[in-house]
Amino acid sequence: MFLFFDPVFLLFVAPPFFLGLYAQWKVKSSFTEMSKVPARMSGAQAARRMLDSAGLSDVNIELVQGHLSDHYDPREKVLRLSPDVYHGQSMAAVGVACHEAGHAFQDAKGYAPLAIRNLAVPAANFGSSVGFTLLFFGVLLNFSALAVIGLVLFACVAFFQVVNLPVEFNASNRAREELVSQGIIAGNEEKYVAKVLNAAAMTYVAGTLQSVMTLLYYGMRVFGNQR
Repeated sequence: MFLFFDPVFLLFVAPPFFLGLYAQWKVKSSFTEMSKVPARMSGAQAARRMLDSAGLSDVNIELVQGHLSDHYDPREKVLRLSPDVYHGQSMAAVGVACHEAGHAFQDAKGYAPLAIRNLAVPAANFGSSVGFTLLFFGVLLNFSALAVIGLVLFACVAFFQVVNLPVEFNASNRAREELVSQGIIAGNEEKYVAKVLNAAAMTYVAGTLQSVMTLLYYGMRVFGNQR
């Protein structure tokens, strides 16, 4: 039976897949909603204040094109913010900007999960493409050796996703604490920022579940076929 029509496969991957779709919708809708709630400064200004307060004045902030394409580059020590976040003077903008600044905090303090995640990036990228291909065709053609190699490589993807969870949650917690302590938002305004950050966290959880469940399914197929 081709894997496309395996109901067990759908049982494993369908729930996290639909959770991921819902999470993506939730992020966009929450960002749009919280973009209408004004903040005291723009996302870029909030991130700059947060970085400077931690002695990270050497971390630059750059404008990058795209929607919610915000990220921190640990190699170049640069915080890159999308136009809506860079210029936006809203709860959504300051929340996203300071979340990314949280990653710069982690980098500066040698946060172990971040270091592990960065080291796992090449293996995860390789595993998500080559590893999954080898795994898929190994199972499809009942070629055990090929499937096992693919399974090991794809496990790197699941490992990356699992390690990424504490990194993202920690960055969000740092952002919320700094936003209040720096006076960027008042304590009773934290709920607005939390709405955006919690929605984003759901996407990380969904991605992790999807990778882990896919790995478990193929592991069941690979080792089940060897019995």
